[in-house]
Amino acid sequence: MRSLTFLTFALGLALSAPVLAAQHENKEIPLTYPDTKTVDVVDEQFGEYISDPYRWLENDVREDPEVADWVKAENAVTNAYLEKLEGRHALAKSMTELFDFDDLGLPDEAGGKYFYERKSGGQNQAVLYVRDGADGEERALIDPATWSDDGATALAGWKPSGDGSLLAYAIQDGGSDWRTLKVLDVQSGEVKSDNIEWAKFTDLAWLPKNIGFLYSRFPKPEEAAAFQSLNADHAVYLHLIGNDQAKDTKVYATPEQPELNHTAQLTSDKEWVAITSSSGTDDRYEITLIKVDSPKLQTRKLVSGFENDWRLIDGVGDTLYFVTNKDAPRLRVVKTDVSADEPKFTEVVPESDAVVDGAMIVGNRLVISYLVDAKSQLSIFDLDGKALGALDLPGPGQVGGLSGSMKSEEGFFTFQSFNRPTTVFRYDGTAAPTIWAAPSLPFDPETVEVTQRFYESKDGTKVPMFLVHMKGQDLAKGAPTLLYGYGGFNISVLPQYKPAWMAWIKAGGVFASANLRGGGEYGKLWHDAGRLQNKQNVFDDFIAAGEYLISEGITPEHGLAIEGRSNGGLLIGAVMNQRPDLFTAGHAAVGVMDMLRFDRFTAGRYWVDDYGYPNKEQDFKTLLGYSPYHNIRNGVDYPALIVSTADTDDRVVPGHSFKYTARLQALDTGDAPHLIRIETRAGHGSGKPTDKLIEEYSDIYAFLAHAIGLHLHK
Repeated sequence: MRSLTFLTFALGLALSAPVLAAQHENKEIPLTYPDTKTVDVVDEQFGEYISDPYRWLENDVREDPEVADWVKAENAVTNAYLEKLEGRHALAKSMTELFDFDDLGLPDEAGGKYFYERKSGGQNQAVLYVRDGADGEERALIDPATWSDDGATALAGWKPSGDGSLLAYAIQDGGSDWRTLKVLDVQSGEVKSDNIEWAKFTDLAWLPKNIGFLYSRFPKPEEAAAFQSLNADHAVYLHLIGNDQAKDTKVYATPEQPELNHTAQLTSDKEWVAITSSSGTDDRYEITLIKVDSPKLQTRKLVSGFENDWRLIDGVGDTLYFVTNKDAPRLRVVKTDVSADEPKFTEVVPESDAVVDGAMIVGNRLVISYLVDAKSQLSIFDLDGKALGALDLPGPGQVGGLSGSMKSEEGFFTFQSFNRPTTVFRYDGTAAPTIWAAPSLPFDPETVEVTQRFYESKDGTKVPMFLVHMKGQDLAKGAPTLLYGYGGFNISVLPQYKPAWMAWIKAGGVFASANLRGGGEYGKLWHDAGRLQNKQNVFDDFIAAGEYLISEGITPEHGLAIEGRSNGGLLIGAVMNQRPDLFTAGHAAVGVMDMLRFDRFTAGRYWVDDYGYPNKEQDFKTLLGYSPYHNIRNGVDYPALIVSTADTDDRVVPGHSFKYTARLQALDTGDAPHLIRIETRAGHGSGKPTDKLIEEYSDIYAFLAHAIGLHLHK
């Protein structure tokens, strides 16, 4: 299944020549924050009394008129401030130009047809195309522009049947994680009667002969609770084409463990179904198998215990290949013969100094993507693990996709970097990869320089950081800098192409991306070093990145802005509390801000793998120690801060950002602006239309530029 994210964009024309200032005097813009009521709520936990005066802001903005009025009042203040910022319209113009290219998706071949997404400049959502044959004439198959007037309804995933005649696809509305599934006749374009609701966190897996497909869903939520209630009782269902959803068969569920999630994947030869079960966000899985031709799709456990990472690569008959971190913190490739009564795993490619990031089988070749200091490398092996060499890549960047199968000599992957948008490569298992699709760009990527530095964190750990700036720009002279970080959930922050970042760079600013502990850049040990009781290491790594940028003269004093999304929004809130003197401005997007109540809403309960359990004393004390909402320091001058969230965010509910902002505005935290920007008809990020992205980031980056002295011409 293909899913378009908003992390991969393009680059274009520059803003007018920038004026940079190390020491700057911003024109103060008067601010009067809305009065926010407080409630008398105090919780007692482990002998601590925790005041929560803004608890009422957790209520759903769509259901509570008081919360809706508060949102309206806050947006009025924020919009009035943003409208007075110089350079905001210039940023919007630059970003519009930077989005004007073909954003390409990975193709999926089925029955001789090639399916792929492309979003061209001016389009809010990607369009799904199909070709008959690799060189056939393309035709548009699904255009989400027809689905809504505001462009906020997106194609969120799709999968063709084995012969390419049918296509199952997912619709995402307003940025929500909920999906509606439909079926399309590829030849005629007819949308069939099949309609499946309440799918979430799902793959799509077609059974042979197009009889139907497997998908994952939750029970229908209670009325008015779809965007806030906890997700439980995930299950895999079989939908037979033409049937009403009520007749769908529950194939796999764990009612005795309602907290588990389950997704189904088929081997490319359609012989085995592998159901991957997870208990949270940690890469610890159980694997359950179904022989496709078995009576009533009987299940059989292959891996039990939720102890290790297991990722199915593909199957060659009864031999299944997996990537695993069992006995290998940087991962390795193993295989097993599942026809045996008690299948055993044997090693194919052992662990190395590099981290396995992904793998695919192309014919009789095994292609493995490795991470080396947060940059991708591709290595080739035969199916017995014999090394056959490496594939050349355009430079330091990120490989993605890895789409191939044992039944074909053709595979695909994508490549991108900070200065290069997504290019799709084809690999035939023998020769060097060739470009299958590349965007036309009105710029030369060689004019943008990408370098990597290593700096020392508080405990002496060496941490990598990418620096991106215009070639020829003298870093020794210092320039206003935007520092980005995430640091969590084993997610590697690799070189990626975003037009908002490029607009900042084109305006003369420096962009820095730090590879903090908590991510997956160096495998399991790097992840473990930044979670649970070690979470402070993430904040220390980010603070050390800021100190390094200033001490090296890359960033002038009072010239450092910081940004993070989701878990990265938590990062921004935490370091603002810990080192308000170091940073001059910040953007905390869709952040987890109340660490004592995150597990009470939607998908929040999964995050205990990284954060811990608020109802366990040791975890509670750690969480309380850095929770952004609870650690705002009264009487301390805080940097300028803009918080962003959205009304339909059912991943990190907007109440986190609402409560945090209300408390920040109410306490004595200095004269710098502390604003919140609340989007409507938008969620956690995926599926957001292009026009909303341009509007959002021209607002936010104009705010940051104003605060740190990156002067933008009108």
